[in-house]
Amino acid sequence: MRRKLAAGNWKMNGTTATLDQVKALTDAHPDPAVDILLCPPATLIAQMAWARGSHALQIGGQDCHAQDSGAHTGDISAAMLKDAGASHVILGHSERRADHAESDADVAAKAQAAHAAGLIAVICLGETLDQRDAGTALEVVTVQLRGSLPDGATAANTVIAYEPVWAIGTGRVPTVAQIAEVHGRLRVTLHDMMRDADGVRILYGGSVKAENAAEIFAVADVDGALVGGASLQAVDFAPIVAALERA
Repeated sequence: MRRKLAAGNWKMNGTTATLDQVKALTDAHPDPAVDILLCPPATLIAQMAWARGSHALQIGGQDCHAQDSGAHTGDISAAMLKDAGASHVILGHSERRADHAESDADVAAKAQAAHAAGLIAVICLGETLDQRDAGTALEVVTVQLRGSLPDGATAANTVIAYEPVWAIGTGRVPTVAQIAEVHGRLRVTLHDMMRDADGVRILYGGSVKAENAAEIFAVADVDGALVGGASLQAVDFAPIVAALERA
């Protein structure tokens, strides 16, 4: 059985003052039946790791460099994230792919660095609205998965997150049938690439909220969610975690 995962991506949001949300979330789920992961800005990783206390809450970064160290001003290595208290790192998010022109090969190199540092790589995939309308969504995510998954990826060190670009932060959500179709294709593709494909968790992301979480989590091969804005406040994220626990 794959253990469910509720992951929150704070993106470029949060300061020390917002760390009170960690206590609110852990108080709401003191003994969660699923894994909970928060990925704050790098400036908050160490403080968030301290703020969680003895709770099982996991902490992740939002990106890392493919190199361990060097003359890369403004970047952060996987080893640095690990040292700050992170156990995971989000890689290949559509905002990184678009804003920083990250290719599948770039994502694979970063994932390999994450694995080498002992981090779990949360590799993001997803089609644009034009690609969805053109009927190429399945082809797009298949190519992204094959190009972004590095050698040595296993169910223990890798999570896949399907996030249709057109659903991120827009309030628009694919139909249950569309989500099931993509997740099914990703599972089949993983079987072509890995021995332990059945153990890899595949998350759905894109305008997930308390009101639609239960319906999404009922879809086959949806093992949790990667949540953006709704993860910033415990009052919004805790009900999503609860819906996943009931799934």
